[in-house]
Amino acid sequence: MAERCPTGFDQTLLSGYLDEALTQGAEQRVRVHLEDCAHCSALYDELRTHREVTMTTHFEEPSDAQWDERPRSVAAGLARSLGWVLIVVWMVAVSAFGAWQWWQAPQTVLERLLVFGLVSGCGLLLLSVILDRVRAARSDRYTEVQR
Repeated sequence: MAERCPTGFDQTLLSGYLDEALTQGAEQRVRVHLEDCAHCSALYDELRTHREVTMTTHFEEPSDAQWDERPRSVAAGLARSLGWVLIVVWMVAVSAFGAWQWWQAPQTVLERLLVFGLVSGCGLLLLSVILDRVRAARSDRYTEVQR
């Protein structure tokens, strides 16, 4: 952590001064303080250097093909689709089997109602999210827009 100003000056103003985001009075106060305080002046120079390095750093931007997450071949697309279908079918089958086993086990009516209410509530919430997504997908103006 950086040392505090020996005079108790609010060093957070240095960032605002660097960005030229201070009021005229606060800017003048910082300017006068920087003339008298070597500690804050050094900190301000360090902040300015970091800002200049940050603003002048250039990064290589990946090509559009690297951003594309779609399968690159028909076989890969088919395998991905088939994989999702198998996972969904497996989840439905396991859930149905678990529900059947639970229903066959001896429980009180209250236990059955509580679990049924929980499962129904979660199912309805999931259904509402799916319906909202489908509705939004139909009217989304940006579906064809690529990066």
